[in-house]
This record gives sequence, C-alpha cells and structure tokens, in this order.
Amino acid sequence: MTKLNIREFIRYKFLNSLFLGLSVGSIFVIYTPLNPSIYSIGGIALAVGILLVARFYEKIMNIDSFFKISLLVEIVILTVILYFLFYPYSYKSALFVYSGYQLTFMFGSYLLRAETKIVKKDRLLTMIDSAKQFGYLIGMGISYIIYKSFEHFGIESKKDQVYDLHFLLIICELLIIYFLIRSFKR
Repeated sequence: MTKLNIREFIRYKFLNSLFLGLSVGSIFVIYTPLNPSIYSIGGIALAVGILLVARFYEKIMNIDSFFKISLLVEIVILTVILYFLFYPYSYKSALFVYSGYQLTFMFGSYLLRAETKIVKKDRLLTMIDSAKQFGYLIGMGISYIIYKSFEHFGIESKKDQVYDLHFLLIICELLIIYFLIRSFKR
C-alpha cells in the first residue's frame, strides 16, 4: 500500500507553487498570438473535462490514483516547457501551451479534494497550504528580480525574457517531479 511522506510532499507543494509564481507572468506573453475565442473554447473544454473527472471520483479518490494523476499533471507541464523551448512563439506553440495548462487544470478540483481526503489532519493541511503560499510569494519575488535583472543586462524583449526564464522553469519542474515521487512510499 502506498503511503504519503508528508515532509517530502510539503517540499513538493512548495516547489509546485514556486513554479506557479515564477511562471504566471510569462503566460501573458506566450498567449499573445491566441484569439480571444480560443479562451471561450478552452473554458468550455475545461468545464466538460472537470465534469468528466468528477464522474470518476468514486474510483480515483485514493492515494494511488492521486499519485498517478499528480505525476501525469507534472509530466504534462514538463512537456509544455520543453515544447516551448524548442518551438517558441508561434500560434501553434501558444495553443500547445494553453492546451497543456487547460489539461492540467481539469484535474485541479480532484487534486485538491483528494489531497484533503488523504492528508486528513488540519495541522498538516495548514502546513501544506502555508508552504504553497510561501512558494508562490517567493516565486513571484524571484520572477520580479529576474525580469528586472534581464532589463538591467539589456535583455529588453519580453519574448527573450520569458524564453530565458523557461530554463529556470525546467529545473524547477524536474525538482517538482523528484519531490513528488519521493512523497509517495510503496
């Protein structure tokens, strides 16, 4: 039976939110080529996807599925980052990145509910949520410093800044996957 290693899981959640803080500003630059109608279609697909995932809660509301779906989400994000690094700034890459993030968002409600069910203890949930908020705040702070550093060193293009930031994001994502795997003991 799989068990949760809470210490490693807290590290995973911290890094996951750090990634979010680092990356949140880059999305606005990456999505520039997309038409606004794409967001409507994406929103509809997201809502349908969330409904479909919710229909399977009885089967997937367990620690093994939680691990597998968490790992799937992180692999999708890693794939999105790699794709963007190899094929930056086109309509196709913007659509790929958007679709990848929408796919991961489909599992957001499930992951939050499963996390609460699996962790159970209020004190541990407080530690997890605190780690997530610290990670997000630190990630946002680091991204601000990085963007200002880029400007200081003459990298003025938003596209170049966001592209260069993705090298840090890939390192962060690899660490996220590492700590996610360490979070679950068989």
